Amino acid sequence: MKPTSVGHAVERGIGIAVLAFALVAPALVSTPFMSAYFVNFILTQALFLGIAAASLIFLSAYGGMVSLAQVSIFGIAGFALGNAVTNGNSKGLNLGWNPWWGVIVGIVVATAIALLLGALASRSAGIYFLMITLTYAVIANVFFGANLSLSGFGGISGIEAPAFIGNVNAHPNRLYYAALAVAVLVYAGLRYLVRTPFGLALQGVRDDPVRMGSLGFNVAVHRTMAFGVAGFIAALGGVLFVWWNGHIDPASISIGAAIDLLVICVIGGLTRLEGAWLGALAFVLIQNYVRTDNLPVVGGTFHTMIGVIFLVIVLVSPGGLMGMWESLLRRFERPPQPVGVGGPSDATPSLGGPDA
Repeated sequence: MKPTSVGHAVERGIGIAVLAFALVAPALVSTPFMSAYFVNFILTQALFLGIAAASLIFLSAYGGMVSLAQVSIFGIAGFALGNAVTNGNSKGLNLGWNPWWGVIVGIVVATAIALLLGALASRSAGIYFLMITLTYAVIANVFFGANLSLSGFGGISGIEAPAFIGNVNAHPNRLYYAALAVAVLVYAGLRYLVRTPFGLALQGVRDDPVRMGSLGFNVAVHRTMAFGVAGFIAALGGVLFVWWNGHIDPASISIGAAIDLLVICVIGGLTRLEGAWLGALAFVLIQNYVRTDNLPVVGGTFHTMIGVIFLVIVLVSPGGLMGMWESLLRRFERPPQPVGVGGPSDATPSLGGPDA
């Protein structure tokens, strides 16, 4: 059930407030409620992880495809960028190009590979699609780990951002605002896309591919194009990641990383784009501030803790945090049910009609 007009107004107001807070967050670092670490490492990381998660949620919510390959495409963009712009690494191509050329190469290569992978998987669905994309994730991880000319297990270091961002350690707020701008554009772009004829047809393919095919729509092409769009979005997140981290290696796109992105989406909510950034923020906060050594009942590692939280959220609300929010809205907006008083609207109609 979608929120009513009142719910939309409330959500719009909250969205404007969140955006206003995000715009002024770097100016609040000197207050007791905010620190430079929180802005630079929590919010910035949540923004680019949210962008990658948005690519997965777009496929799931509007295409009916749950993909585990988004982190791989995210990493392909990062590896392509790193090989293009670095110089002096013991591994990699060390082309030493202008950072902007590296950005273009990274996005184009990742999007092209996403289109190819999408075409290969477009005729599968459900668990079969999930397993095919899991295979993609394994292949990408093994390929970059074994290929010393492109990476090797040590990865590529010294990846620099363009001049307008500069040294990320010296000017972290510049990357934060760049990530914020990209996140807003991705969100607005996807909201627009799903209302276009292509987006509406994609939702039809999600709901009933056989019927859409009988109406003349090419189901495989729609799925392939959707996978390409999602790959482009994941590539944007990968570019921001390597600027933020300055390094990328096969561990960045391991199976664990692919599962982490899926966990982010499930925590936030696989049916709402907003859940991408909400889940990313929750994930990063847990990763940075929840220490399992202080929780003797849980014990184990961060992934043990995130697994417990994941299980609780799935049991309480299969729609994730956004599902909880929608349930709360419905509870407050449900009109009171009138008590039957025996009038015509409450009576059971007679089988004989009004003249019986």
